[in-house]
Amino acid sequence: MPEAKGGRMRRRALLDFAVLGLLHESPMHGYELRRWLNAALGAFRALSFGTLYPCLKALLQSGLIVEDAQVAPTGKRPRITYALTEAGREEFARQAARIDPGAWEDDGFELRVAFFSRTDRDTRLRILEGRRSRLEERLDTMRSSAQRSRDRMDSWTAALQRHAEDSTEREVRWLTELIDAEHHPGPPA
Repeated sequence: MPEAKGGRMRRRALLDFAVLGLLHESPMHGYELRRWLNAALGAFRALSFGTLYPCLKALLQSGLIVEDAQVAPTGKRPRITYALTEAGREEFARQAARIDPGAWEDDGFELRVAFFSRTDRDTRLRILEGRRSRLEERLDTMRSSAQRSRDRMDSWTAALQRHAEDSTEREVRWLTELIDAEHHPGPPA
């Protein structure tokens, strides 16, 4: 059970980071936040309001965001817009600068990349290099596992194994291109 709790805490920290990052761009209401989180940020494709609103409440209580209830036409609920406070901006910057294995693991990597425009070059490089290293380890494990069990695999399992290897190899190449671009930036486009 502790592992499940740790997973929920990790997902909650990712959600906090994502909300702070989106609000860093501009104030948003709950529906808008949920739409962006579901559409653009991989780990939150199936985010419910039952998860989002407790997160917003906690961020409000900690002083990282504020709410502004906009007057609605008669008979309708006011639309609440959330905005970042200065403390929220500082917390987002602190989290964006954080470098740890969670930054390049499957559940956090895409989210970190989504906010790379607000991340310094050295942090981006360390995250990209950490992700590439993790995937290279995974690829080595896949290959050695496949070699040990090749005669026991049916054709479908072997095809799935090849697909996983191909996908991982493509991502390693993509990461290498991004890392090279960070090391040798070209003229602005």
